[in-house]
Amino acid sequence: MAGNVLFITVDQYRGDSLSYLGHPLVKTPAIDRLCGSGVCFSNHWSVTAPCGPSRASLYTGTYMHHHRSVANGTPLDARFTNVALEARRAGYDPVLFGYTDASVDPRTVPPDDPRLLTYEGVLPGFKPVLNDPYDAGSLEWGKWLARRGYDVPSNPQKLYRPDLSFPGAADHGSSWAPAQFAPEDSESAFMTESVIEWLEHNGDSPFFVHASYVRPHPPYRNPPGYHDLYSADDVAPFAGHATRKAEAAMHPLAAAIIGIPGVGAPDDERERRQLRATYHGMQAEVDHQLGRLFEHLADTGLGRETLVVLTSDHGEMGCDHWLVQKAGYWDESYSIPLVVADPRPSADAGRGRVVEAFTESVDVMPTILEWLGLEVPLQVDGYSLLSWLAGEGEPEQWRSEAHFEWDFRNPVSRLAESLLGIPSAQCTLTVLRSRDEKYVQFAADPEVLPPLYFDLSEDPGQLTNRAGDPSCIGRRAWASERLVSWRMRYDDAVLANHLLTSTGVVAHRDPWR
Repeated sequence: MAGNVLFITVDQYRGDSLSYLGHPLVKTPAIDRLCGSGVCFSNHWSVTAPCGPSRASLYTGTYMHHHRSVANGTPLDARFTNVALEARRAGYDPVLFGYTDASVDPRTVPPDDPRLLTYEGVLPGFKPVLNDPYDAGSLEWGKWLARRGYDVPSNPQKLYRPDLSFPGAADHGSSWAPAQFAPEDSESAFMTESVIEWLEHNGDSPFFVHASYVRPHPPYRNPPGYHDLYSADDVAPFAGHATRKAEAAMHPLAAAIIGIPGVGAPDDERERRQLRATYHGMQAEVDHQLGRLFEHLADTGLGRETLVVLTSDHGEMGCDHWLVQKAGYWDESYSIPLVVADPRPSADAGRGRVVEAFTESVDVMPTILEWLGLEVPLQVDGYSLLSWLAGEGEPEQWRSEAHFEWDFRNPVSRLAESLLGIPSAQCTLTVLRSRDEKYVQFAADPEVLPPLYFDLSEDPGQLTNRAGDPSCIGRRAWASERLVSWRMRYDDAVLANHLLTSTGVVAHRDPWR
């Protein structure tokens, strides 16, 4: 075996929030140290959102239009392999701490199988050591807290309710008041302790560990000490239009989303600034716990044999463009961190490097598999990043833009369908995002959801849609053509790249598409 793998995801983490990349407020010393020992990919993008679709892409190496698990609860077709299954075939026993948000293919299980009642399933190939999904109530965390003396409610997530008696709570925004647990008892602390205990028991045996941290996913609430770590007064101005009305006027989809409770940002300026400050505190809390895990690797010597991959499933709007959570065509929902630390001497030349080329979440699976010395499956749409870890230059024909997709259908609530008056098949968009331009194409008719084109060289805040500007028609058409070409190139190629001949089956693998 090539060595150990520690594959870490931190949920809903904005790509701009690393002090290693010069964030003006948030401090991330643990992640910064990992960047110093590895490579930080500063222009990294999730290819879709929210959690279920983004993790399907991350684990299978395929774009959403390829795997078609388009929403939380949309089944992932069993025909797809994934990073855990491939590692298991190579002799590893991939273990899971946390969750994978995988929805089982209903064609592969009996109709009364309990896995059909939740999207919080375990991705095939992983052996769950700690399966504790947030949407199921974080019950394992609750059991751990009970052993530590807490009076735990039936739903442990209720411990995130604010302690309104805390001094100063009435003088700040509503997300400032701390939660009802100590920082050493947080979900991130529980995760870190669980992984460390397992590593201690595992000894020197090779491992493949996926540690899936839920934070800084909401609730927007911190334990004491992190609740006031950052001041709302120090939060930078928000991206987007100055008023909610102006932002909603940008596009019919923006108007629809901004009006949804829990997705539209608060009206009150103090509330918005406090929510962003609280979110930064959430990032700091998980960074501290990551530091404990990294220190364990260093102290035990495991770090000398372990590939560490740290990324997120998607970003967080953080009140930019008058939105919270993750949605739509906005950069903040898709820009995420990626740090890869390769312990081998062959990676010494790349240590501390910041790569500014466009990389995508579909690149993570082939990177891990190539590091393990395994063949990358034909289904994979991404490409290995190992050349950058070795200190080499940009690979030939590397992508010059990012691509991300969002599908907003809902077969149950049919919320978007009813708000926009369109069928489910039209509730989807695709984005091409280069350094100088951004083009958004919708499946719906342009009379309902018109395309968007932003000239980022003049309008980095994406305030003016120039799709109808005569001076941009040619550039918009060129962007549209590139988007169509991208979609055509990344159709499923598994069997398309096979041919039956008189001498047997021939399989061809292109180094690029």
